[in-house]
Amino acid sequence: MAYKLIESAQTRWRAVNAPHLVALVRAGARFEAGQLIERPTSEKITQTA
Repeated sequence: MAYKLIESAQTRWRAVNAPHLVALVRAGARFEAGQLIERPTSEKITQTA
């Protein structure tokens, strides 16, 4: 049963075709339509102590 579930899920998996962008995604970068969305420069980044 598990084999059949894995086999059917495998047909919907996508390969990572941009491994150099994985670090950006893990850091919280946003992409829309394949383009990196830059943070506005006026956005203030607060640091918590």
